[in-house]
Parts: sequence; C-alpha cells; structure tokens
Amino acid sequence: MMKNLKFIPEELDNPSGSGSSKAWYFLTNFEIIHKKQSPMDSVQFEKAILDDCGEKVLGFISEQINLSNSNSTLLTLRDSFFNGNNDSKQVRNIVNLSPINTRKNLNEYFRTINSLLPDAGMYIGCYEDYLSRKKRIFNNYPPKLRGAVWSLDFMVHRVIPKLSFTGGIYNFFFKGKNRAISKAETLGRLCYNGFEIITDEKIGDVSYFTVMKTGEPKKQTNISYGPLFKMNRISKDGKMIGVYKIRTMHPYSEFLQNYVVSMNGYDETGKPNLDFRVTDWSKIVRKLHLDEVPQLLNVLKGELNIVGVRPLSKFGFESLPPDLQKERIKYKAGCLPPNVALGMSGFNEVIWAERLYLRKMKKNTYITNFRFFFMAMYNLLRRKTTSA
Repeated sequence: MMKNLKFIPEELDNPSGSGSSKAWYFLTNFEIIHKKQSPMDSVQFEKAILDDCGEKVLGFISEQINLSNSNSTLLTLRDSFFNGNNDSKQVRNIVNLSPINTRKNLNEYFRTINSLLPDAGMYIGCYEDYLSRKKRIFNNYPPKLRGAVWSLDFMVHRVIPKLSFTGGIYNFFFKGKNRAISKAETLGRLCYNGFEIITDEKIGDVSYFTVMKTGEPKKQTNISYGPLFKMNRISKDGKMIGVYKIRTMHPYSEFLQNYVVSMNGYDETGKPNLDFRVTDWSKIVRKLHLDEVPQLLNVLKGELNIVGVRPLSKFGFESLPPDLQKERIKYKAGCLPPNVALGMSGFNEVIWAERLYLRKMKKNTYITNFRFFFMAMYNLLRRKTTSA
C-alpha cells in the first residue's frame, strides 16, 4: 500500500482540507515521518505514552500489544507522530492517543487506518463519550448555567449533525472537530470499517478501545441517522427486506449485534443483555411499542403480515435451530409475533412460541392468524408483554 502513495505538498500545507484529502494527508504524513525520524527503543516508546497519558493508559496498551517490539508500532500522541518502526511494511500496530472527537470524517480516518494495517493488525484509539462530555461541561460552568449549556450542546453537537437538512451546515461551521459521539456509534463505525472489537475500557474521563483488522470496510452507504430507518431482516423464502422502525438505538448500532450478544448474552425478554446501544429516551418509546408502528408500511408494501414470526437479522436467524430456520421462511414475517400473542418472553420461550404457531399454521393459516391477532392485541392493551 505504501509504495503507491504520492507526495502532495498542497495537502501538507493545508492539513485542514476536506474530503478524501484528509485521508491522504494522514498517509503522506505517515511516510514522511517514517523517513525523517529515527526509530524509538522500547524505553522511549513507553516513556512517551507515560508522560502524555499516564500509568493506567500505559498499562492498558501494554496488555494489548507488545511494546518491547516498538519497531512494529506507529505511535501518535495528540496528533504528533512518533514513529517506532524501521520499515513501513513492518507496521502491525497503530496507537493513536488523540481522541477521535477531533476528527472531521471518522469513516475516512478509520478506512485509512485499515489500509495501513495487515490482516490481524491492531489499532488502539480513544474517545470522549456522552457521559464524560456532560461531566466536563458541568465542571466548567456554574450550577445555574449547566443545564442550559448542556441542552444547547446536545442540540448543536448531537441532534443537528445527524439531520440530513442541517448536517451540512454543522460541518461548515464546526468542521466536525467538536464531535459528540456515543460508545455505540464509535464501536459501530469501527466494525463498519473492517475491525473487530477486542476491548473497550474507560480510564478517567476517556474511553480507550483496541480493535483488530479482520476485513475490508463495508460498502454499504445508506447509513441512517434520522428517527425513522430501515433494518435488514429475513422474511419469506430467506429474502432480505428493509423493515421500518423508529430509531431507539444510536447510529451504527446494527453493526454491533454480534459484539453485544457475545459479551452479555440475552436477557429474560430474549433481547441482548446490557445493551448500551439503546438510547435513554427510547425506553418510553419501546414500553409503548411505538417503535414498531412504522412496520405497517411494510404491511402495505406486502413485505410483512400483521401476524407472523419475528423478522430477524442474519445473526439472529442463524442463532436459531436449523429446523426452525427451515420452517419459518415458509411464511412471511409479521408485526405481531407469536410470543406477544402468548404473553411469553425469554429466548427459549420465544422459540417455543414460534414452533407452536408454525405447527398451527400448517393446519389452518387464516384461523391461526385470526386467533393470534386478537390474543396479541389483548396482551398489548393490558401491557402483559414486552415489545416485539
């Protein structure tokens, strides 16, 4: 990859350039530093991290990569480059201790990191999450102003950038360098750009992550930030459809499904346990089942039935027993799943409810859907079930 780079003086003279030039600026700067700086030994390498970030951060990094072999690692402190490798082809680790909140285009930046690393190469970075941002603002302002400043910051740096008709205005004024970003969006973007999450740990007010390159960045471009979005779900005949839903999770959360389940498993309702992807305000929306209402658009389009097995993601579908996978794709998925009609929750109970529903569907489709519809509505109105 490095041998194909071109030196572009204009980009170095204007490092605040926009678009893809920012990614190329990082690459060319990497190569120039590599040529000009002598390698750092392991003692210098560790001292640079210790002086800049402290002992706990040094300990975190030491647990993830072998700092005694600094020749294979590119270290970046607060946007200053310290190159510890003799040959750019030997770079296997990149450690950037400048918070990603200062980056204008995160996807381009993560794709650049991906392109520099070999397969299984490690990238360590950090970010300030929402909670730390709120704490910082509250510490910097008197009590009477804290609430107002936080509300203004929430609107300017969290809401406005994510709306299609105001995002461009935000980027024009702020250049994306005072980014408010959640843990879910940070880790989701990393997965989207070809990395697997190894660990994520908060040290002080900064969160540090370690990821491994496991593939190329995804080519999907229709990432949604708005309140209404589509989720890719499996329905009849294994066909993938876009199911409409009101957003209750942070952007890029869909790329973290495997990570959340592998870390925490499922809760008693059959949903991912300790799911940090869910926003605070959305708990009310989920409790009232309002997030499921847009699925009626899928019903009008003929993609879903009112009653039917749940429309699952590929990961969720592959988690089911093979015989159940085979049976459930014989029918369209539905807005009201069997477990809602039967008042059941939990992974095993949801599977049992679907098996029962599918057995009855073989005998009489119309009567089964009619009965399960009224049973589901009864439970929903009496709030005897969780959101589907």
